[in-house]
Amino acid sequence: MMEGIRDLLLEWKKDKIHALGENMTEEEISKIISVEPRIEKVAIKDVKMRTFITDDSSRDDLVGHVYDVTYGVVKNDKDTLVVIDDSIVRGTTLKQSILRILDRLHPKRIIIISSAPQIRYPDCYGIDMAELGKFIAFEAAITLLRETGKSHVIDETYKKCKEQQHLPKEEIVNYVKEIYRPFTDQEVSDKIAQLLKPVDCNAEVDIVYQTVDNLHKACPNDLGDWYFTGDYPTPGGNKVVNTSFINYIEGIKGRAY
Repeated sequence: MMEGIRDLLLEWKKDKIHALGENMTEEEISKIISVEPRIEKVAIKDVKMRTFITDDSSRDDLVGHVYDVTYGVVKNDKDTLVVIDDSIVRGTTLKQSILRILDRLHPKRIIIISSAPQIRYPDCYGIDMAELGKFIAFEAAITLLRETGKSHVIDETYKKCKEQQHLPKEEIVNYVKEIYRPFTDQEVSDKIAQLLKPVDCNAEVDIVYQTVDNLHKACPNDLGDWYFTGDYPTPGGNKVVNTSFINYIEGIKGRAY
């Protein structure tokens, strides 16, 4: 990421210098050339403490003790902190720990970059991500539907899922995609940022996700993207995602398989 930022910054500097024209001064040139991105070890994680694999009753208590920060490297109310995360599934650690801790450094803005796209659909091939209601992307889409007067989409999706509940798995369609269809990826990302920002966080918070298209460019030989697209490689995946949605509406906890 830093290489990409430096390449972009180089082009920015060229444009700025050219824009000065013939009347450029040494001071103006020096000011442009001096602009540099900074990379620091700001958040330190205790690798012995894993929250993703911890049961729900213990996770909330644990997330507040996993990270600590390095003070003195952020300019108060001026710097923007850009933090990379491998993926955002529930958002629990971000909301209850990371964002609060980073906010102690008093940055003007915090940008969380997820190297994975929005995780929208459950997995049924080994990773324990089976409950739709625990995905922050799903929660964001449901919230948007209710806020924009489109709650009927939730009811219609539930009805469609129920109607095909007893069909052979080969005939089942992933109707949960309709929950996300009314909104752009950016709208969902913006809502996720709102949901995850702690009420006592003073910094602006943005969340930027990798796109599915760019993920395919980065991993051209590994195309398993059903967590993000809902395009399952086997018919059983469609059955699982519809059952998971039914369970969410009916308040049934646990795996959908």
